[in-house]
Amino acid sequence: MPEARTRMDTPAIYADVQQRLLTGGFRPGDKIMPGALQHEYGCSANTVRDVLLQLSKVGLVDFEIQRGFRARQVSRERRSQIARFRVLLEQEGAVLSMRNGGLSWEARLSAAHHGLVHIERQIARAGDGGPVVGIWSDAELTFHRTLISECGLPPLIEAFEFAYMQFRQQMVGLEAHCVPAYFEEIVAQHEAILRAALSGDEAQARAAIEAHQARHFL
Repeated sequence: MPEARTRMDTPAIYADVQQRLLTGGFRPGDKIMPGALQHEYGCSANTVRDVLLQLSKVGLVDFEIQRGFRARQVSRERRSQIARFRVLLEQEGAVLSMRNGGLSWEARLSAAHHGLVHIERQIARAGDGGPVVGIWSDAELTFHRTLISECGLPPLIEAFEFAYMQFRQQMVGLEAHCVPAYFEEIVAQHEAILRAALSGDEAQARAAIEAHQARHFL
């Protein structure tokens, strides 16, 4: 049994379990035992159950009465469906942000891209993204989140967050070991999205966003 950690509050426990679900800390279909996590986090079993129920609402955990909690299963079909939905949300969010965002949004987007591409190039050179997959995942979410941040539609942003989390879990579960060429490819794709967004070319932005996800379509 893992050693107990320093006592954490509920938001911190949620964030930590979510990160483990998104970075391969739980394998697809793994049974998640509240009692074991209670020991790890130094909290009550009810706190763990509440966290897992919240994660089931965003699609990262499966829950069945009398059967408990499991990490969400992955499949190429499911990943394809989520990728297509993510494209629709991100295209609309990006175009609206391009119209509404202004110079401040452009600066934030450029800064987010700078941090992301630095990590991706480091991984491509090292040849193994495993040790830093969590850092990369956070940086990529920051870039895509910033891209749609000025759309003016909070429900769209919320739906995108859920879709992004589910997609990341599916991708990591299906491709636990991404080769350097994978990161070399997405460096170019993220740069294409940035260029289109900063140029104000809506059609090119839509095309770049779809090209970024097209490899996942069935």
